[in-house]
Amino acid sequence: MVDVAQLAGVSHQTVSRVLNGHPSVTGRTRVRVTAAIAELGYRRNHAARALVTGRTQVIGVIAQSSTLYGPAATLTAFAHAAVDAGFTVSVESVRALEHEPMRAAVDRQLEQRPAGLVVLAPVQSATEVLARVPPDTPMVCIDGDPEGTSDLVTVDQEGGGYTATTCLLNAGHRTVWHVAGPHGWFDSRGRLAGWRRALTDAGAEVPPVMAADWSAQSGYQAGQLLARVSDVTAVFAANDHLALGIMRALRERGLSVPGDVSIVGFDDVPEAGYYPPPLTTLRPDFDAVAVSTLELLLEQVAGRPGGNRRVIPPALVRRESVAAPTHGR
Repeated sequence: MVDVAQLAGVSHQTVSRVLNGHPSVTGRTRVRVTAAIAELGYRRNHAARALVTGRTQVIGVIAQSSTLYGPAATLTAFAHAAVDAGFTVSVESVRALEHEPMRAAVDRQLEQRPAGLVVLAPVQSATEVLARVPPDTPMVCIDGDPEGTSDLVTVDQEGGGYTATTCLLNAGHRTVWHVAGPHGWFDSRGRLAGWRRALTDAGAEVPPVMAADWSAQSGYQAGQLLARVSDVTAVFAANDHLALGIMRALRERGLSVPGDVSIVGFDDVPEAGYYPPPLTTLRPDFDAVAVSTLELLLEQVAGRPGGNRRVIPPALVRRESVAAPTHGR
């Protein structure tokens, strides 16, 4: 930094201000310093910075090892946002969001003295471990416990479930069946609550919930049962993979979508527009989740107390899997 300052004819404090984007530096000075940095090939020494500040330019991320579209898309969007802001992302993948793997992951991340932690914590067992994180460590949870005290950024799961169900009711269906995700997930609980609230608000019958996991296979098994219930005309699936499995099971029983049964999913996976038929679904704004998470984290780094939350509404994507009910299946 001293070499850059000498070449540019400024103080090393001015070089530091340029590197940190301080507004007090004039445009001409900023150009001279930037040119000197390029000529000398200067790179910031983040290890030295960590010794001074006590923190690195690394954001630690803890997430479950998963091929599920929602968590994977969220993680990718956050990594891009963090890198664009000048941070490095260190991802700790755990096989299961259970107490011991989560505890070990948190401890390993804290050993690196990160600028802050981001935890994809969609289940209760993960939330319990986060109480171990020192209170002076900036931390934001994504899709975590709505009742928790940590900073939280989440898709509006309940609002999305309400919108999906209302879409089917507005098409003329008397009620809507629901194939839910795993019980322990906050996403599942929110979507289930939105489905139930929409039916109650409309004065519609509330059918029994069909439990499943997030897989197309689980959706297929639920679809085989739904095909045997003659008064099923509309289904809200807790994610798009469940919807895909349901549609195959219905088709094998000679039922068409949306001719006999209308279906709405959740997530808008890249293939959703190519399902047979293209799927009406709820699209979470993963980029908005990522940007909001980074903003809350940096606010904490700057000294703002935690406990804030942002809820990002998903958008309804209308395609061809919803139609008015036909009479007499």
